[in-house]
Amino acid sequence: MLSELMDVQPITVVDAFTSVPFAGNPAAVCVLEQEDSAEWMQSVAKEMNLSETAFLVSEGENVFRLRWFTPKVEVKLCGHATLASAHVLWEEGQATNSKPLHFETLSGRLTAEQKEEGWIALNFPSQFVTESDCPPELRQGLGAELLLVAKYDSGFLVEVANKKLLLGIEPDFSLLVQGGCGRVIVTCKAESGDEYDFFSRFFAPDAGINEDPVTGSAHCVLAPYWAKKLGRNELHAFQCSERGGELRLSFQGERTVLQGRAVTMLKGQLLAR
Repeated sequence: MLSELMDVQPITVVDAFTSVPFAGNPAAVCVLEQEDSAEWMQSVAKEMNLSETAFLVSEGENVFRLRWFTPKVEVKLCGHATLASAHVLWEEGQATNSKPLHFETLSGRLTAEQKEEGWIALNFPSQFVTESDCPPELRQGLGAELLLVAKYDSGFLVEVANKKLLLGIEPDFSLLVQGGCGRVIVTCKAESGDEYDFFSRFFAPDAGINEDPVTGSAHCVLAPYWAKKLGRNELHAFQCSERGGELRLSFQGERTVLQGRAVTMLKGQLLAR
């Protein structure tokens, strides 16, 4: 009865880049009848307190305007919340299953396509790195020996020697932010015989996310990097956060295709505007 008297906004929480509950990266998804103010969307994202909340508005059959907000800022590109959005639109019948989805975003047009066994393929822009000097705050903030330091559009990519070193990193987030290193991808090559090609972690304290569970946009950097180093364009990756998540990657030059699965965890209603 209460919902009938109020301006109710449905909201769904989805675990992305996983096929099992309580893993992957949770994202909230709001499909709006019309776009609301950035201030309201930012307030909702802060209230949800997940790494990303996605807001969609239909612009025609299978075409949606899409924006992403962390609890702190709006971002230009987010993989797991895009995956979650596609999952919700198809699951709730708000998009045609047999056709790709098209998202108009701050990073241009992105597409999503259904694959077999619940996998969803996202077509994203590739991001490339250039080798860089290592700021002292980056080395100190990570507290690890770094094999390589490079820069990309919005942060640093660093490579370490092995998975044990990767998992042992305990960042000093304040130092990273103070030193202008507020977004850092850390990665390593997998051992011979492992089912994955490489591992990674992603830290974004300047965006209000100390460690992101699984980061699609970071793999738009990682796919070109490892494709060049390993000499192949088809890759299988695992992000080693506490929750963890897997991705299938296809590096296609200026574009990278990310594949992941998703699980709906919660459906609710926002009762205040």
